[in-house]
Amino acid sequence: MIERWSRDQVLALAPDASSQKAAQGVAAPGTWSLRGVTDSVLFGECRGSGAKPYQASVDLTEPAYRCSCPSRKFPCKHALGLLLLWSADGVPVTDVVPPWVSEWLAQRADRAAKASAKIEAARARAEAAHTPGEGAGSAGEGAASAGRGAGSGEAGVGPAGAGSVREGASGGADGGRAESVRERRVAAGLGELERWLADQVRQGLAAAGDSDWDELAKRLVDAQAPGVAGMVARLSHVRRQDDWPERLLEEYALINLLAMAYRRRAELPPELAQTVMTRTGFPVTREEVLASPAVRDEWHVLGRRDEEQGRLTSRKVWLRGRKTGRAALVLSFAPQGQPLDASLVTGTTVDADLAFYPGAAPLRALVAARHSQPVRGGRPSGVSPEEALDEVATALSEDPWTDSWPLVLREVVPGGAELGGLPLHPAGRDLWRLIAVSGGHPVTVAAEWTPSGLRPLTTWDDEETAVIL
Repeated sequence: MIERWSRDQVLALAPDASSQKAAQGVAAPGTWSLRGVTDSVLFGECRGSGAKPYQASVDLTEPAYRCSCPSRKFPCKHALGLLLLWSADGVPVTDVVPPWVSEWLAQRADRAAKASAKIEAARARAEAAHTPGEGAGSAGEGAASAGRGAGSGEAGVGPAGAGSVREGASGGADGGRAESVRERRVAAGLGELERWLADQVRQGLAAAGDSDWDELAKRLVDAQAPGVAGMVARLSHVRRQDDWPERLLEEYALINLLAMAYRRRAELPPELAQTVMTRTGFPVTREEVLASPAVRDEWHVLGRRDEEQGRLTSRKVWLRGRKTGRAALVLSFAPQGQPLDASLVTGTTVDADLAFYPGAAPLRALVAARHSQPVRGGRPSGVSPEEALDEVATALSEDPWTDSWPLVLREVVPGGAELGGLPLHPAGRDLWRLIAVSGGHPVTVAAEWTPSGLRPLTTWDDEETAVIL
């Protein structure tokens, strides 16, 4: 039987505050004419306004959600209400499921089998392509480095990007192939960017404003360097901070470093060259990532954070391997108002294979496969603040553009504006829940490191129950 989630964990799955409120309204036994839970699936029939009850089910192993109601929210209030009942031990255990649940589970199993077969076929093709005598050489070396790790950026290295990385590793000559049209266009755009940055430093940091950065970002998009364009577009947020001169100079330096690294990518180690291509904006397909070697572990789901990015909402879910100690980021996007991936529940532990994006500081990953046996959650082991800073320093030395990293701090006492001696992010200083759990005593806290300070995500009480902050 899968360990029951807490009320906090269930409510954290809601797509918005109104869904949380609506779910609590249907989380009463009398609302459900049928409800039950097996060792892996939760199901129920909830009375609605129509003649037929709504059929809701949750595959607890992933989790995945299904409901016959017309709601476009995901998970809907019925799935959330059923989960709230289950979290309060209000759903009876059974060995028998209704036919509609069995049919849904069979469909899921069929899709999973087809996806697994597709991944295995892609891996077989990749291995065959990189076997000596069958397309080996610098191309094989580039693909091998892609399989070793993942970058923490929001895009990866696609076929064109991978080609340029391999050219860079071999002095710019991959069997005599010249740079692609896009690579030359990006080079021209970043060359203009370097000159613009030099002018800004010469004229003074106050010379540029929002309109200048917006115009520059548009030109970089035209130059097909969307990753760098995003870095430039975010400069207007830096200007609004109290310490903006220092922060703006830091951002200028990082952007200039990326432009220089792209220009000199032929001289970089393969993993760092791929990180540069990633940060610049060359994409990698999910199929390429999933075809790379995966890392199996019992992954603690440390927490998540949603962020508005123009017309999109991004969701960062932070993981930490129980055995490997490895950090991972599962990143998803959706248009505003559309559901985001809700398959990773904060405070749980997932036995899964993760496939990492290529790069110098492996972090971003995809869930390649899940293994069905339940894994107890509990509190992850943590490190001291000093060890945490060493880990961040290592990540920054490998990828200077890293702007967030998951940490698990052990035996720390929360303060007003710091945690274990580490400063908190200005937006993450509402610590009343953390202080209430701590009671002035040391606790384990999962947090997201950023250059502006820590963002606390989750802590664990004396019974090792996750408390989402």
